[in-house]
Amino acid sequence: MEIRGSNTVVIGGGSGIGRGIALALAEQGAQVLVADIELDAAERVAEEIAQRGARARAQHVDVTDSNSLSSLAESAFSHFGEIHVLSNNAGVVHLTPVLKASEADWSWVMSVNLQGIVNSCLAFAPALVEQTAPSHIVNTASMAALLGAAVPNLALYTASKHACLGYTDALRTELAPHGIGVSVLCPGMVRSNLANTSARNRPARFGGPLEEPKNAGAELEMMPAEECGRITVRAVAEGRFLIVTHPESRPLVEARYAAFLADYDAEVQARQTDSPS
Repeated sequence: MEIRGSNTVVIGGGSGIGRGIALALAEQGAQVLVADIELDAAERVAEEIAQRGARARAQHVDVTDSNSLSSLAESAFSHFGEIHVLSNNAGVVHLTPVLKASEADWSWVMSVNLQGIVNSCLAFAPALVEQTAPSHIVNTASMAALLGAAVPNLALYTASKHACLGYTDALRTELAPHGIGVSVLCPGMVRSNLANTSARNRPARFGGPLEEPKNAGAELEMMPAEECGRITVRAVAEGRFLIVTHPESRPLVEARYAAFLADYDAEVQARQTDSPS
């Protein structure tokens, strides 16, 4: 995938990882449409890109609203003609014990972290199939989709990211014959304000805004979002499916799949023990 001269759309680009990806795309010579539920944040990132000598514009989008995503796609193709990179980063996190999570809690998290990506692809992919230029979609999941045990109180987030990984893998298979590349970004600890943007932007139909946490994650060592963005753009250019930001987490992933294989072996052994001599 050639990044220089490409036309790109970054959804959830107003802060955090999305902002990092938008800046990295611009550094490599792409034009960027920064879309976010917080238009002022998207405009600040677009201005930041412009100050660095690249071209960018901003637009509001609500990924829980399919009509909003359709409007974004229509505007993007109308402005650019062709889209070469679509980056889906909008996400929320909600800390709650799994047995206390309400139906509204589940609906909210899934409506953004899974259905928002699905609806974005539904809005953009048909036109990507029709255009002659190559294109690439990258969906942001999490290391939570690759690891074993979920962190306590993160069940909703973890389940949504597992679903994002599964959806993106299936999307890759179905879009490959059309020459559309697909990647899933599974970042580790990256500096962002996800907890705050999640809290203040929860729609009324899911219970309305929550109290914003103070200094969420301030004590943790996290990768700068700009570095995560550069890793992501490099991997997209190379056409990789799985994008990881913290390769030192590999032993944890290996341990998870080793446990799976141990259960396979246990079943084989059980069948051998139970079989007639």
